Amino acid sequence: MASEAKDRSLFGWYREADRKTRRVFWTCGAGWVMDAADAQVYQYLIPLLITSLGITLTEAGSIASASYFAAAIGGWLGGWLCDRFGRARILQLTILWFSVFSFLSGFAETYEQMLVIRILHGIGFGAEWAVGAVLLGEMINPKHRGKALGAVQAGAPIGSGIAALLAGPVAASFDPDIGWRVAFWVGLAPALLIFFIRRGSDDSPIYKEARDRQKAENTSTGLMAIFTPKMLGITLLASLLSLGVQGAAYSVANYLTTFMTAERGLAQSVAGYLVLINSIGGFFGCIVNSYISDILGRRTVFRLFGLGFLIMASVYLFGPWGANLWFLVPIGMIYGFFQFGMYASFGPYFTELFPTEMRGSGQAFAYNSGRAGAALFILGVPLVATVMPLSAAMATLGIVGIACALLPTLLLPETAGRALQSASELDRGSAST
Repeated sequence: MASEAKDRSLFGWYREADRKTRRVFWTCGAGWVMDAADAQVYQYLIPLLITSLGITLTEAGSIASASYFAAAIGGWLGGWLCDRFGRARILQLTILWFSVFSFLSGFAETYEQMLVIRILHGIGFGAEWAVGAVLLGEMINPKHRGKALGAVQAGAPIGSGIAALLAGPVAASFDPDIGWRVAFWVGLAPALLIFFIRRGSDDSPIYKEARDRQKAENTSTGLMAIFTPKMLGITLLASLLSLGVQGAAYSVANYLTTFMTAERGLAQSVAGYLVLINSIGGFFGCIVNSYISDILGRRTVFRLFGLGFLIMASVYLFGPWGANLWFLVPIGMIYGFFQFGMYASFGPYFTELFPTEMRGSGQAFAYNSGRAGAALFILGVPLVATVMPLSAAMATLGIVGIACALLPTLLLPETAGRALQSASELDRGSAST
């Protein structure tokens, strides 16, 4: 009875976990915080980069898009490498990679230099989330997988808040041409996390068993395994779900500081504080999503948060508040609740959809191909904004994104609480049906 009561408590899943799982949880969570901060700080610095580097809004958007396309390739390769060489080892590599290139971003002098550096940066940060989510998802109790991985995902709004602080008040405290560079230089800090990851010993038992089985049978899982007939449908639908959610979120979030300064008439530093407020709401959105996902199921939660995002984004963008912070602060917090909260079920859902032997490559490809496709949404906003206000362009592409996200929730299976499967178990299940 005591054990059952503990299971039902708010943090029962964490108390159930052993010491190693807790350490992996905190390491993956911290890694995701800094990964998110590292990626978002560029978006929030766009107004300063336009002035300092002498680039246009379209060029700034193209850099972000190129980085996300690179993340798709890097994520896919990183996921496959973690299937082949171990989750913990590749997690170390990806954290070190994106940290170094974030630091180097602060030395760019031209559009071309920033483009190349951010492409190389994208290769590393594209794999970090997926590899960490796979590692933790394989270690946690299945009935708590949504809670644990949703809690890790809650690091994204924290990272966004850190990015907003770096791009807003921190950057504003320096000369305009130096402030944005300082914001990038701070991105070297996540490299310290690699010392908290123990290579082989931090890999999950389920992964080690699958690897030993492949060695005994003299088989291996190739880079294209996720595109075989038995997996192709799952891969494509998971990628479309990722595309829809991220495309919708990026269409609005990536241009919020620009919207606040151009259409609301706010100062850059004030706009940064408002994005920080949105991130606070996003933290609670991820936590709420993570708990109800284990109860209502992954698909239902994606639908609920997607529709909530559409409603609150419309209110935030088109409400007659002007620059009145008394309205923008609470409405922005509710908007952030849904914008960031939409992401919280990606980790558990994708971990459950793919078998162990290809879980890293499948999860990384689905998440990052969606991220790469979402880059088209980022690039599309300023193009659409040439024929309508920026706020209307953001909302239009947001609607398209949510429409893309809802379709896979009708076709993919529900997996909440499912024990993770190997490829052979998946084959037996398919044969029996």
